[in-house]
This record gives sequence, C-alpha cells and structure tokens, in this order.
Amino acid sequence: MSPTPRRVTRALLSVSDKTGLIDFARALVGHGVELVSTGGTAKAIAAAGLPVKDVSDLTGFPEMMDGRVKTLHPKVHGGLLAIRDNAEHKQAMTDHGIAQIDLLVVNLYPFEATVDKGAGYEDCIENLDIGGPAMIRAAAKNHDDVAVVVEANDYQAVLDELAANNGATTLTLRKRLAAKAYARTAAYDAAISNWFALQLELDAPDFRAIGGRLLQSLRYGENPHQKAAFYATPEKRPGVATARQVQGKELSYNNINDTDAAYEAVGEFDTKRTAACVIVKHANPCGVAEGNSLLDAYQKALACDSVSAFGGIVALNRTLDAEAARAITEIFTEVIIAPDATDEAIAIVAAKKNLRLLLAGSLPDPRAIGLTYKTVAGGLLVQSRDNAVVDDMALKVVTKRQPTEAELRDLKFAFRVGKHVKSNTIIYAKDLATVGIGAGQMSRVDSARIAARKAQDAAEAMKLAAPMTKGSVVASDAFFPFADGMLACIEAGATAVVQPGGSVRDDEVIKAADDAGIAMVFTGTRHFRH
Repeated sequence: MSPTPRRVTRALLSVSDKTGLIDFARALVGHGVELVSTGGTAKAIAAAGLPVKDVSDLTGFPEMMDGRVKTLHPKVHGGLLAIRDNAEHKQAMTDHGIAQIDLLVVNLYPFEATVDKGAGYEDCIENLDIGGPAMIRAAAKNHDDVAVVVEANDYQAVLDELAANNGATTLTLRKRLAAKAYARTAAYDAAISNWFALQLELDAPDFRAIGGRLLQSLRYGENPHQKAAFYATPEKRPGVATARQVQGKELSYNNINDTDAAYEAVGEFDTKRTAACVIVKHANPCGVAEGNSLLDAYQKALACDSVSAFGGIVALNRTLDAEAARAITEIFTEVIIAPDATDEAIAIVAAKKNLRLLLAGSLPDPRAIGLTYKTVAGGLLVQSRDNAVVDDMALKVVTKRQPTEAELRDLKFAFRVGKHVKSNTIIYAKDLATVGIGAGQMSRVDSARIAARKAQDAAEAMKLAAPMTKGSVVASDAFFPFADGMLACIEAGATAVVQPGGSVRDDEVIKAADDAGIAMVFTGTRHFRH
C-alpha cells in the first residue's frame, strides 16, 4: 500500500439522505473535483447551480427498471476498483474508456426507517439498496486509492484532508472510512436478514447477523480494566438507547445496564391504571410499588430496601412531577428514567448536577415481540423476548382455600415483578408493593430466607413491630421443587403463593399449602431470568 496521499479528481455522489449534501458538493467543486451523480442527488446538486455529470453520461446507459439499474456497470465499478499503480489496470481503463473515481459518497436506501414506520412488504423490498452496497464495498476494498463516505458525519473529515493535502486524502483516513463502510453494509444486511426471518416466521435462520450503530464510547465496561461501547440496534424500543438525556454525567456501562433493567420492569405497569416505580441496583429490582401518585409509589418502593436503593436507578411509568422529583433527589440516585418530566421537576433535578435524567417518550410494551442476545464462548444465544404478562395468564387455584380479592391483586403484582428479578426469585408483596426480594440464589430456599431477612431489616429501619412479610403474599419465578422453599415463605408470614407449577412434586407442595391453610395459584408460565 502506498502511503502517498491520493488526489481526488472525480467523485460519485448518490445519497438518499441529503443532509449537508450541497455544502459538501460545493466544497468539492472548490477543490477542482468533478461531480458525477444519480437521480435525485444529481437534480439537487444541479438545482444548487453546481456542475454535475449524470452517471448515465459516464456509463453510456440510461437508468432503467425504475432506477434499479443505474450504477451496476463496469465504468462505475472499474473506476472504483482499478489499482492506480497497476499497469495492467491502467491499460484496461484506457482500452475501455473507464475514468477513475477517487471519492464515493453513498448512504443507502432507508430500509431501516421504512420498516420502522410500518410499511408494507413491497415498500420494504423496494427500499433494499443493491447498487449502493456494491459500490461501497468496491470502494472500500480499493481504499489504497479511493475514499468512501457512507454518512454525512464524515463530510468534514474529508474536506479537512483535502484542505490540508492540496486536494488529496491520506491512507489513514481512507482505511478508517473503509472500515466504517464495511460495518455499515454489514449492519444494513443484518437488518434486512432479520426482517426477512420475521416475515417468514423463522425462529432459527441458518445465519443470524446483528448490526448496531455507535451511540457512545464508554470510559470502561463493568470494571475499569474492561473497554466498552454502547450501540443502538434497529429495534426502536423505548428505553435507555432511545431516551433523551436531559442532564447529568455521562452514562456508564453499568448505568446503562441497570437503567434498561429498571425501565423494562416499570413498563409492566399500565400508566393508565396506576402510578408505578421501580428501583434497581445491580440489574435487580430492590423495590417496586404501585401507588396513587408517583410520590406514593416511590415511597413504598423505597421502604422495601432503602439501603440498597442508595446509588440506584429509579424508573417511573408516568411523567416525573415535582413532588416525586423532590423525594427522589433526597438520597443519592444515579439515574432517573421516565416517559417525560414537567419543567418544575426538571428544575428540581437540575440541582443535582451529576444525577442523570433520561426521558424516553413512552414505555416499552411488555407484550411486544422481539429478540434478546447473550454471548457465550464461541457462540451467541438468541431467544424471543419474555413477553408473557400475568394479566393474560389463566390462573388456577390449586389449594382448598381461594385467595381473597386483595391477595389475588398482590399475587399478580408480585408475579409481574418476579419476571424482572434474577433467578432463583422470591418476591414478598403487600398492598401493591414489594416488602422483600430474594434474587439470584442457587437455592430457592435461600432466596426466600434472604427476602425475609431483608424485610426484617426494613422493619427495624422503620421501627415497625413486625416485618411486612407478615400477611404478605409471595411469588416464585419457577416451581417449588420441594415444599421447603414454600414453607420458608409461610414461616416469614406469607398467606398466599403464586408460582408456575409443573414440578413432579406439585402434589406434595399443594398438600403442604393446604396443611398451612394458605392459598396457592398456578400460572403455568415460568419467568427464569439468568
């Protein structure tokens, strides 16, 4: 590879997103660059009074088939792929009248945006770019001679180099642009292949590609010695990736992970039905509650485990108001995320300069389909999102005693929360608030005991006569393999249990519940969360 800067004499521009196009084209003309363009791009450049040659003049063929065939031609790809210092290539260019193209500017047909707006199948197909990716890959392969730009954000970098190098680009820039170009076409193809899999209802296509766009370079990952970055996928699910950060320090890797966990959990609570708050620490809820107001919900959630809530993430399902903002900012909080916030609430949070406030616009739909990904050594685990919602489940009472109306309400609440707590999970709940959470234990009995112990600590902190697990209900994310875990919950004071059922020892567990005089409900749905 030659480190010598390559002078740009001819540029081919073909863009669907015309942001910054005219200023960029005008600057190129100022450097003596001949412009070649296609369709709407050529019209826009010509309308600005700039000299431009239509690609059909270059190829000797008109655009045809509704624009599907316009750049797929040897005079385009030869101009991009020819190695300038190769005598045979130079002779072929001369023999066939191929003019070199030193700069390619292409951003692709808006396939992802077309899918996002819910367009029909045929519209999506028509927004599959063919010539664009082909040209991009050709130019990127020949980056020793050709610079390729795939988005307007890089226009200035090219212009800076032309100004600094007498109309030429450096190999360093061309390499960087080539790497970005291949990543862009890879992400584009990933979006298309995943869309096709969805259309064809393929749960396990032979190849699975994932593409993302850099949102943020992070200072480090989970730990300071790990490098990390945050990428957005084509899925436009409301949450940390799509939210607007109003104020506060830059989000860290752990902030992003925890905020996602908190907002997904609070999305389970219909904003029209109730106000809800989820407080998360290390990706696990440490307090969840419904209330008559956000303030009420926050205070109930905080009471579950005020120690763990210190330095946690607060997620709300309604517009953050001043009352809730004042209460939340009384203790150290890393992030607040909500659909929106009042001006007064924003002003209150602003007093805490480091506190991040994220406004997501809306809530994630807990019933929406989607995919989740997890890496393992040498592989990728892909599954459909857990979009099961307790309101849609056929609950079955399996004990002699039926749950009361209040117990059933709290059982549904507890099971809703359990979906978002790491397994093994035990949730004690009372009056639509968690009063003890046991998460991520190897033994379900241990989860039950830890949750009960947390409730005792909370009772001592609030100077209560007894832990709030007395008279509570309990939810288990998976079945009780033995009666011991359930008996530990009963010992803590639970009067009703909700669990998926399905153990070979269900009869033993049901008998133990009947012997204790408690109510038990089966959901038939498990919520493992590893």
